Amino acid sequence: ERREEGKNRSKRRRDTLRERELNPIFFFLYSIAMSRRRSNRVKNSRYVTSPGRVTIIDDCEEDEFLHHRSCWKHIAVVNKRLPKPKRAKELKIFESTAPCFYDECIRRGRSKRRIKCKFLVSKLRKKLNSKAFVGYLEDVWSGFSDEKKNSFVYLDCLWFSMYKSENHKIRSSVFDSIKTRQIFSKKYVFLPIVYWSHWTLLIFCNFGEDLDSDNTCMLFLDSLQTTDSSQRLEPDIRKFVLDMYKTEGRTEDPRLVDEIPLHVPLVPQQTNDVECGSFVLYYIQRFIEDAPEKFNVDDMPYFMKEDWFSHKDLEEFCDKLHSLGTIH
Repeated sequence: ERREEGKNRSKRRRDTLRERELNPIFFFLYSIAMSRRRSNRVKNSRYVTSPGRVTIIDDCEEDEFLHHRSCWKHIAVVNKRLPKPKRAKELKIFESTAPCFYDECIRRGRSKRRIKCKFLVSKLRKKLNSKAFVGYLEDVWSGFSDEKKNSFVYLDCLWFSMYKSENHKIRSSVFDSIKTRQIFSKKYVFLPIVYWSHWTLLIFCNFGEDLDSDNTCMLFLDSLQTTDSSQRLEPDIRKFVLDMYKTEGRTEDPRLVDEIPLHVPLVPQQTNDVECGSFVLYYIQRFIEDAPEKFNVDDMPYFMKEDWFSHKDLEEFCDKLHSLGTIH
């Protein structure tokens, strides 16, 4: 009797399992549980194959399942193993019968606080390289009307460092480019200089006039005057100016070039070691806004004083420039 009772109990258990296996939902969830069990057994194995990519999903991106936990698609993604051939039929039935509630899920939009992430700091808050500087300078330049820009022109920020190169081809390429800028027809010429990892601004004033004129001069704006960059660069600056005159075919006396005044006004100074590029950009912006129609050396230093602008003005300028989104 005990033997027959055991046989009947085993038969009932087999019948129950067979009935459950006919239910595709139970079968699919059971396969997931078993696959996770197997994965836990081989978790510490030395050689573990990478999970296969689910190929049964064609209309949904994988990262969409971050908030998608209510239908067969999410279950299929969670189950990293591909279904075996004998389970394909049950999976197809489950796929066609199970509802999808993904479109009805309410998902929160992206938080605006991400903008303040430390990895999204504006390049203007860091030391500028030449590529970023040129991009920001073009934004500054495009903010002025053609009539306002008619008296100004700027040269490439790498031309001075290229001029100091010992390679003759590089030096000659600088003056080939200068010819196209028509600098002697402008009242003011900006030459941003990056040297010794420091940005400064050289401005040629009234170079279209005779060198005998008292109004012809050079301005050297430096946000870190403790480095004495003007004194160290002055010999090369005068050589650059002399070669610039020769390139334009002007026969000026070299002694007159040496006598062109180089003024170094006391302008607002930076408070750290990375703001020099931002200061040069703001020097250009403010000089275009404040420059007189006719520059007279006797009226120096004009607006170029220590209180020309505040650090708050500089920060607002940087925020506005960064908001244009040209440089990322």
